[in-house]
Amino acid sequence: MSTAPDFVVVTTVQGQFEEEQVRAFLLANEIPTSVRGETLRTMYGISLDGLGVVDILVPRELADRARELLARADRGELALADDQDPDTPSE
Repeated sequence: MSTAPDFVVVTTVQGQFEEEQVRAFLLANEIPTSVRGETLRTMYGISLDGLGVVDILVPRELADRARELLARADRGELALADDQDPDTPSE
């Protein structure tokens, strides 16, 4: 996917699995994404020693929101409770 000039990098991840997780998380929060990165990861599935690194990009106007959501997720603030159904909004 080509990136538009108004997209900016909000995070860099390693490998396709992590890329898909981050992109799905952002999309679930209504933030569209694009990627820029190593093509070997998709052609050959290589993702070690920096091969497979990919930048996750979002529209510039949503970058601060995306970074804050990612930071909150890293801190564990957005984790589901053990008994919480993922399809049921939290109180």
